[in-house]
Amino acid sequence: MAGMIYRAEPPGQILLESLGPIDALFHKRSGATHLVAAPVPQILAALAEGPADIDVLLARLATRFDLEGEAVAVQDALQARLAELAALGLVHGDRPAAG
Repeated sequence: MAGMIYRAEPPGQILLESLGPIDALFHKRSGATHLVAAPVPQILAALAEGPADIDVLLARLATRFDLEGEAVAVQDALQARLAELAALGLVHGDRPAAG
């Protein structure tokens, strides 16, 4: 079974303001403001390039950051952040259509 395909909110739906070590994200659709730290803004930026499964998203992030370490632990951490972002409505996950 294929994994989830994650996508970001449409462009312009999330406004980001850096506050130094944290960022404020304003989600226009919900009207909610979230204070977040790395790697959340980086995940959202990688998803802004287009929908991606976990492997594609890891590859995008690996071009910008040193993701050395146990691959399973890195993947598990990314999966956890994606679940949190989905719960906030900032990221959407869809199962690929059966083919």
